[in-house]
Amino acid sequence: MASSTTKKALVRRFDRESLAGYVNPYSYLQLNGIELLLADGNIVSVPYADIKTLAFVRDFESTAETPRTFNTRPKMDGLWVRFEFRDGDVLEGILPNNLLQVESYGFLAIPPNPVRDQRIFIPRTALRSVAVLWVVGSPLNRRKEKPAPKEQIGLFEG
Repeated sequence: MASSTTKKALVRRFDRESLAGYVNPYSYLQLNGIELLLADGNIVSVPYADIKTLAFVRDFESTAETPRTFNTRPKMDGLWVRFEFRDGDVLEGILPNNLLQVESYGFLAIPPNPVRDQRIFIPRTALRSVAVLWVVGSPLNRRKEKPAPKEQIGLFEG
């Protein structure tokens, strides 16, 4: 079963109201901004400097507010990061622990509770700083299994 070519997205801007529309997940990042298809059929290019976040949402009407930080250490593998925006706002998220997946225009993160916002794209121009808080699921942090004692007999070995 093929997935749709457009995803519901909500562009939150710094100084103006949000825009709701659809983006192509493979080509929404353009040289000068994000290409957004509005509900009335118009295509707009929103400059990166105006965008605070671009959230991939389940539906536009939901009033559920996404938490900005994790209450406890996240369980999913990746880089637990804290984004500080130009306006002083803070958002935490999980980035993939693969540097090949980092976009040149910004970061695509999983928010603390992806009920409404499944993924959030944060342009580099919207940020003051990005700090890695923890590497979750790192192979360096995994416990090594203890070898079985030599004097132990194997009942079910054949």
